[in-house]
Parts: sequence; C-alpha cells; structure tokens
Amino acid sequence: MMKRTHGCGDLRIEHDGQTAVLAGWVNTFRDQGKGLVFIDLRDRSGISQIVFDLEDCDDETVETARSLRREDVVAVRGLVRPREGKANEKLATGSIEIMGQAVEVLNRTDNPPILPDDHEAEKISEEVRLTYRYIDLRRPRMQEIMRIRHDLARITREYFDQQGFLEIETPLLIKSTPEGARDFIVPSRIYPGQWYALPQSPQIFKQILMVSGCDRYLQICKCLRDEDPRADRQAEFTQIDLELSFVDRDEVLDIMEGFMREVFNRILKEDLGDIPKMPWSEAMDRYGSDRPDLRFDLELQDISEIAGRTDFRVFTEALAKEDGVVKAIRVPGAADSFSRKITDGYAEIAKMHGAGGLPTVKYTANGFETGIAKFLGDIGDDLVSALGLEHGDAVLFAADTRELANTSLGAVRLQVARDQDLIPAGVYRALWVVDFPMFKWDEDNKRWASEHHPFTAPRADQLEILESDPGGCLSDGYDFVVNGSEAGGGSIRIHNPEVQKKVFSLLNLSDEEAKMKFGFLLDALRFGAPPHGGIAFGLDRLVMLLAGTDNIRDVIAFPKTQNGGDLMSQAPGPVDDAQLEELQLEVVEQPDT
Repeated sequence: MMKRTHGCGDLRIEHDGQTAVLAGWVNTFRDQGKGLVFIDLRDRSGISQIVFDLEDCDDETVETARSLRREDVVAVRGLVRPREGKANEKLATGSIEIMGQAVEVLNRTDNPPILPDDHEAEKISEEVRLTYRYIDLRRPRMQEIMRIRHDLARITREYFDQQGFLEIETPLLIKSTPEGARDFIVPSRIYPGQWYALPQSPQIFKQILMVSGCDRYLQICKCLRDEDPRADRQAEFTQIDLELSFVDRDEVLDIMEGFMREVFNRILKEDLGDIPKMPWSEAMDRYGSDRPDLRFDLELQDISEIAGRTDFRVFTEALAKEDGVVKAIRVPGAADSFSRKITDGYAEIAKMHGAGGLPTVKYTANGFETGIAKFLGDIGDDLVSALGLEHGDAVLFAADTRELANTSLGAVRLQVARDQDLIPAGVYRALWVVDFPMFKWDEDNKRWASEHHPFTAPRADQLEILESDPGGCLSDGYDFVVNGSEAGGGSIRIHNPEVQKKVFSLLNLSDEEAKMKFGFLLDALRFGAPPHGGIAFGLDRLVMLLAGTDNIRDVIAFPKTQNGGDLMSQAPGPVDDAQLEELQLEVVEQPDT
C-alpha cells in the first residue's frame, strides 16, 4: 500500500508542486468523457479533488480510475497544483487539486445502503442510519461532532491537571443502592443468587476518595440508569465527575466556572460573559424553571394583587388557595399572530404541567380584546402599567398555587419563544442556580425526598432548621445551566455522620436500612472525613450544546434508540442456556393477563 503523506483536508496552495499521497473514501466520482476523471477523496480531515488526465496516465491507472465508485477505499499519488477555474470556497482545500499519477484500490465497497452525505441524512430515517452507523459516522457533520467530543475530553484533562486534580477510576461492578433511577444489575457466577449493580454515578466512591486523602478527584466515567431514554438522555451516558476537599461552595463554583469558560472559549471561541448566581426560588418565580433560558425575556410577573380586584372566578379561586398566585407573561407584538388554535395549543401545554387552563387576552388600540377581556375593566390600567403593555401585545396568565403557576407558565414560555422566533442563534447564556430546597414532599409516599441526593449538605446557616422545618431548609447544592439546559450539578456534601443520620431519618430511612444501603460510606465518615464537595457535568449534554444539536444520539458514537436498543449490534439479545445455567438463572415466561 502507498504510504499516506497528508490528510485529505490538509493540502493548501502553499503545497503547489509537491507530490502527495492521500488515502480515503471516494466521496464523488465524475468521468467527463473527455479524457478526464474527477474524484473527491474524503477522510476525517476533509476532502480533496483528484484529477486523472487519462492521456498522462498508464493503462492500468486509467482502467482503475474509471472503475471507481462512491465509498470505494483508495490511495492516490499525485502532484498538487492550483485548481483550474474557480476555487471551491466551500472546501478548505478548494484552491488546489491533485493531478493523479497512480491509484491503488484498498477495498471495493458493495452497493452501500446509505451514503455519508450531510444533505441527504435528513431524508434517511434515524433507524436506518443507526443500523448502518459505521457509514453514518463517515459524514462530515458526525466527524465534526466526534472531534468536539475529543476536544472536550482533552481540555477537561488539561484544565483539571493544572488545578491539581488526580484522574482516578472507580468500579463498574458495585453494590446496588436503589435510590432514584433503577439500577442495571449483573448476576454473579461466583456468588450464586448475589448481584452486582452498574453505577448510576460514582457518588459514594468519590466521597470515599476524599476521606482517603485524594484531595481533588477527576474521572470521565460511564454511568448507567435503567430508565426510559429521551432526546437528551440515554440509559448509558458519560459524566465529567469531580470532587474536592477542604472547599466551600464559592471555591467550587469559581474553579468550575473557569473550566466552562475554557471549554467554550477554546472550542467555540465564545466568551460566556457574566455568569450570575440565581437562587432557585428566583429562577422559578421569574422563569418557571430551575434551568432558565436567559437568551430571551418573557419573564413571569406576579400580578396577584391586581388580579385580586376582579370578579374573574379563575383568579379569585386561585388566590383563595394556600400560596395561590396569578402570574402573567407579556408577549410583545403577538396579538395578530395569536389565533385561537395557537392559544389552545398553549393551554394544552399548561394542562400537561398541572394547570387547569391558560387565560389569555390581547391589548390593542381599542383596549383589551378577546379571551378574558370582559373581566379586566376595573384593573385594565393597572395591568397595562404593571406589565408595560403596548398596543399589539398579548398576555398569557396562570392562576393556581405558586408551584403550578410557575411550572405551567414556564413551559408555555419556552414554546412561545420558539414560535415567536425569540431565541437568538449562536448565543450562549449561562448561570448558576443555587439555594435549592433541601427536600421536596413526596405526596404519593407521604414522606420527604431529597431534591438532589441524600448526601447533599444543608447550607451552613440552615442546620438549625434541618429537623424543625425540612420544607424550608435550603441545601448547599448548585446547578450550572446553559441556554436552558442543565450542563452540570453538584453540592457540598455531608461530612458529619450525625448530620447524615438526621437526613436519613427525615427521608424515612431507618438506621438498619441506611447501614444496609450505604454502610461503607457511613463507616468512612466516622474516620476523619474532610469537608468536601463536587459536581458532575454531563459530557454528552455539553457536546450537544457545543455542537448545536438537540438529539443526544447525535453525539454518541454508538447510541441506543429511544427504546434502549442497539440497531447495529442487535443488543440486547438472548444468551444461550449454558450461560444461564452457569449463573443458576432461568428465563421464565410471563403468564398471559
């Protein structure tokens, strides 16, 4: 085989006159019928145009060149020269071409079921592309995404090495500690009837590493959760996992903010600008979400005092509830575009998030019109003033408990922004969401549940109300949010075993249950655990943000489908009876119901 000298995307006008050997896939083939054969040769670095002048080539080269077809794998030797005619500005190599002198076929392809063409990819079903993933990955767009993923991992290791972190692996076969999502479990051959679990995260192990004196830990690790996939989540995903000793929240946030700035600057040449810290309660009240998208306005405004002066029953009944509110969003210039069909669609979104409906009104030169206009006569001027309304605006309302009003109107806010084209492209707005509630009430089980996880510490000034007012207690947790997506989350951890015991008690976890599930961590905390905290960034989700895609399957080389299957390798699949017998397992058919 001819030895490759350059990548297909490496050659430029300064290589004029040099002999180069390229190897790759035939991207396009054109036989001009006038003694010239053109091929575009592709590898991960890009594309170069090769020209075979059949009068200058020997018979074997002519025959081979004319036999080539798309996706054949070849090596070509030729002379670099300026491209004849107009340069191709769409290609980095568009100012040159290679005059082919010899061609070697390294592998012929069968007729490919799909072609690695970015323009055609949208016409091909995702199922087909995932079945032939090895061809789909040849697409320039997919090669670009894999490069971004590599760059993110490289920058991660470089940055945290400079910050004194050690990269340490934690086990994949662990004890099942069923909290949160379901565990994937693995039977043990050596211990019949006993099971390993695959880690949902390395949480317990990284805390134990702090007890072990590691001081600063990093791992780019696989995590597995047996839960239903969705557009931005897979059962198998990758985390940038970090933990630090002898730190408080501000120190953790400073280091991690520096990391995020480094990532966006080096990969996208983007400056994240000011990164505010926003309390969870403010994020919910202003945006209806604990991961607010700050790229556009449409803030939720509390108009409860004004709404209380109407006789509109939806408002008055909401305000009569404990913690009842009326919230509103002003949508500038939307009066003309808000048809009944559109506002009914927004109402359905609000109902999906627990609201009873979505009152609306339009503000025109003639005053309030349509929707609930007839109920606003006495408060019209105050509403105009409070919301800063201008003629042509529309207003959307939510009336319920504060939690339901915020979450339902927050969901509507996002859809309105998409429909009104209010989300600017190529803009990145980040923030820290802090001061989360320590607990949330689980109505179904009538008990408190952790907002993050049971090892999250209460804020130092909240310890005194941990037991007396768990619903009002704030945690020392934090989330990093970019463009409405949670890119990472973490907390200062509980390092005092007595505080951990109190938290387990509030979570209705007995001493026996806590010891059974987390005994080795609880033991470790008794033997000199330092104050510590950390964070985990979703590597897949970060690549989605950096690559500008909303589908997590785009950023994983070999992803699972929405139903958790691998169409290429046909996983999951059956195993033979001998394997089951060795594990002392038997597949039992479910009876018909």
